[in-house]
Amino acid sequence: MTWIKPSFLWMMYRCGWATKTDQERVLAVEMSREGFEWALSHACLSHFDRSRFATEAGWREALRSSPVRVQWDPERDLGLNPLPQRAIQIGLSGPAVDRYVDDWITGIRDVTPLAHAIRRKVADGDLEAARALLPPERVYPLPAEAADRVGPR
Repeated sequence: MTWIKPSFLWMMYRCGWATKTDQERVLAVEMSREGFEWALSHACLSHFDRSRFATEAGWREALRSSPVRVQWDPERDLGLNPLPQRAIQIGLSGPAVDRYVDDWITGIRDVTPLAHAIRRKVADGDLEAARALLPPERVYPLPAEAADRVGPR
């Protein structure tokens, strides 16, 4: 499974500011809106949700047959501490990986130097300068079909 992690600070939490073993490089992968929305519209939550599935068996079958799974993890602050809001993680498998690689990716940038620069600012206690370096992020307006499948409730 290949994971899309749109939150920069959640990714920094996961890779330890690009210092964890085998996670020393961080790439920003740009993808088409159409691909992103296809993935969300074909996703299943990674956890059982009674408001979406009548039975756990029904959810397990949907999870097994879905090429995309979604989980919601706590967003992170500059200290990599959990925040109350959630950050989406999107796991691709099977045909979704093929589409991602062949059709959806529109650009790739190495943002490792940026991760290190922000980490240095945080370590120096200059949170204002660290915040100024963060890539811009906005709440993504989920299409109705995707929100019904994977949106937080």
